[in-house]
Amino acid sequence: MEIIKGKTIKYIKEKRTVPQSVKENLKYFNQMKKALLNALRESPKTVPQLAEVLQKPTDEVLFYLMSLLKYGFVEAGEPDDNEEYFYYKIKDNG
Repeated sequence: MEIIKGKTIKYIKEKRTVPQSVKENLKYFNQMKKALLNALRESPKTVPQLAEVLQKPTDEVLFYLMSLLKYGFVEAGEPDDNEEYFYYKIKDNG
């Protein structure tokens, strides 16, 4: 029996395709991640400030920001003057 390398992977790729909606959701997530990190490179910001900069609804910004927080890309800083919102900043891994 001859072993053909990569045959299983090729078969799986042909039979199991990723739905277009999943690809589009991943693409949007990556765009939001990049936009949030770019906005936070300038200075720490609260969720409403990020929503204003990105021109996105606050709840949407919060969702993606919490994803970045969960996976260690950002961290919460000090609360604002009214102690209503936290400032978020890019996590210093060094």
